[in-house]
Amino acid sequence: MKKILVCKEKDPRETRVAMIPDDIKRLIGMGFEFRVVSGAGIKSGFSDEDYKKAGAEIVSKEEDALKKSEIVLRIMKPESAKGLSKDTMHISYLDPFNEKALLNEFASAGVKAVSLEMIPRTTLAQKMDVQSSQTSLAGYTAVVNAAARLPKILPMMVTPSGTIQPARVFIIGVGVAGLQAIATAKRLGARVDAFDTRPVVEEQVKSLGANFVKIDLGEMGQTDQGYAKELTPEQVAKQQEAQAKVCERSNIVITTAKVFGRKAPRLIKKDVLDRMMPGSIVVDMAVSTGGNVEGSKLFEDVVTDNGVTIMSGDLLERQVPYDASKMLSGNFTAFLTHFYNKESKEFEVRMEDEIMKGCLLTSGGAIIHDRFK
Repeated sequence: MKKILVCKEKDPRETRVAMIPDDIKRLIGMGFEFRVVSGAGIKSGFSDEDYKKAGAEIVSKEEDALKKSEIVLRIMKPESAKGLSKDTMHISYLDPFNEKALLNEFASAGVKAVSLEMIPRTTLAQKMDVQSSQTSLAGYTAVVNAAARLPKILPMMVTPSGTIQPARVFIIGVGVAGLQAIATAKRLGARVDAFDTRPVVEEQVKSLGANFVKIDLGEMGQTDQGYAKELTPEQVAKQQEAQAKVCERSNIVITTAKVFGRKAPRLIKKDVLDRMMPGSIVVDMAVSTGGNVEGSKLFEDVVTDNGVTIMSGDLLERQVPYDASKMLSGNFTAFLTHFYNKESKEFEVRMEDEIMKGCLLTSGGAIIHDRFK
């Protein structure tokens, strides 16, 4: 398996591309063959000519190239498995917990479907971790977007007409996105508070110059994948009460509690929004999975009666597609090279490898992953 097709994303809101020319050139040097659908990289800043110079063949239509491809790369999940040949490997985000019908379709077609979300979060697979690469950019963008809408500046400023106090930013959830949001807000001069249910991240928060908000929730921890464990209803209520006090004095609040495969926890309710200062900004980065903030809407901004703006924080990495594509391409490249046999110059599906075992959902006409059988 070495004939690869890079698809053009079908969603008009999608700005990224799965592979950039520099990585394609490197992989062609190893023995891979590439076809790229015309226009695939335009929104990310990469022209068809760039891909031609890298050694890829440009095809006008995806449908025409699918039959000739052994590996198909795209970012977002496809509408169906139509056009894919038996034993083709399809690699993309798949949203497997919510797309049982699509998984069954892949299985029926005999396609080997790899879910990017299911790549194990281990040290060995770190270079393939699309979740980390993309959410770090989203955390940065969340702060920049909020700062652009806020009716005051972020840094302290001493002027002849008086001193402007720094804006206060509160980050809820200190995963990859939260850490990047903290770092960005601090670089812009804000006073930053942060909270996470995992006490282990306190040191990371302080190392970035932010204040860690301590809320005693009892026994807490994290999963094997590094995510925060799900809270009990009692712990959620206690967390909400303590967070509300910090939200009231904050100019910007960014929530990042998006848990893969589960509905997002509701962290900020209407009564908290009602107590916040007019002009305050709340960015809900979990809006696509139910939302951390009551009243948030996917791809829409909402202004409450008391003048608080709730911004949709989903897929913010699309706003910086050049770098987002570069990082995604690096993730794809790491995956392809990890399973590439230099002697035979073939991509090998090695099921004994924990990475392949963790992310390959369908093969041989069936759903083979234990969590989705």
